[in-house]
This record gives sequence, structure tokens and C-alpha cells, in this order.
Amino acid sequence: MKHHRFCFILLLFLSSVLSCSVLAQSWDFIKEKEGIKIYTRKEAGKSLKSYKGVADINAPAEKVFALIEDVNNTDWWDKNFNQIRVLLYEKNKRAQYYLVYNLPWPVIDRDLCVDVTVTIDQVTGVRRITAVPLSGVYPESQDMIRIKEYRQTWTVEPAGKERSHVVLEGYIDPAGSIPDWISNMLIVDSPVNAISGIRERMEKK
Repeated sequence: MKHHRFCFILLLFLSSVLSCSVLAQSWDFIKEKEGIKIYTRKEAGKSLKSYKGVADINAPAEKVFALIEDVNNTDWWDKNFNQIRVLLYEKNKRAQYYLVYNLPWPVIDRDLCVDVTVTIDQVTGVRRITAVPLSGVYPESQDMIRIKEYRQTWTVEPAGKERSHVVLEGYIDPAGSIPDWISNMLIVDSPVNAISGIRERMEKK
């Protein structure tokens, strides 16, 4: 009897913890701009938030994916990058690159090494590009702060022959003395700028 009561209490406790975890991970809708829906959510144990941008683009999924995946074609990327160096590129498989964020004075510039993996579901046509920090490849500079907490995932899903559903999800901690409220404000704009850049390129083709 005592064993059954203990199991019941344990199950209630686990259910409560899991429910709180799910609630903590739910996305909050922030705004919609240019047809792009922006969401943020609190990262567990962090003061910063992760972000998600969702939009439909009038172009086939394979074309949208090809643009995002090609690290040698970066003219649509964030204009705050004043340096992009490709360290490794295997088409439709993986990539490594080095980035420098040019930030306004007196904020110190940031740099970042990234390791990218690509997955393509041959059945559903869903394509994903996932980027995480890469260490031990590019030396750190005394003039910049190295970003070490970062992740980003592009998901491109066919929504018809000439239409794609695109999701950009990510998290970045710029480190150093940047106020969290500025960082959280910037993450709302970054997915809009990125997805808008892709849309503009697709419309020109």
C-alpha cells in the first residue's frame, strides 16, 4: 500500500514538473512584419530569449534551401557582418565559417566560429540547416569578444510546387557588457531581416 502511494505521489510530481517545463518552453507571439511572424521564448536558466521567425515564400523549397545553404553566396546576410570567411564547405552536407559582427562604438565587436550541418528528408522534402559554435579552429582576438553560446536552425518545407514554408529559430548570447534588453530587442529584428533578404532574392529571380 505504501509502495503504491509513493508511486502515485511520484507520478503527480513528475507530471507537475513536466507540465511546468512544457509551459516554460512555449513560444510567445511578438509581432508580424512583412508577413513574417516573430516569436520569442525564455531559455531555461538564461536571462536572454530565443527567437523564431515564420513565413511563407513564393518560391520552390529547393531554391530557397539552395540560397540559404550556399555559404559562398552571402550578400543577403545581415549587414552587421563586416567579415565572413568560409573555412570549409561540402555542398548539401556541412560547412564551417568565421564571422565578425561590426557593432557601434563603444560596444566591442564580436566574432564567432560556426559549424553547420545539413539534413534533407528525401520523403517529405523538408530541409534543415543547423549551426552551432565551433571551437579550436580559429584563434580568438584580443580586440573582440568571442561568442560561445549560439545556435540557429533553418527549416525549409515544401508548401506546394512554387511555395515554401520557412522557419528560422535560434539563440545567441553576445557575452560581455551588452544589456539583456538590447539583446532581446535585436533578436526580434534579426529573423525579419534574414527572411526578408531571402524573399527579396527569390522575387528577383
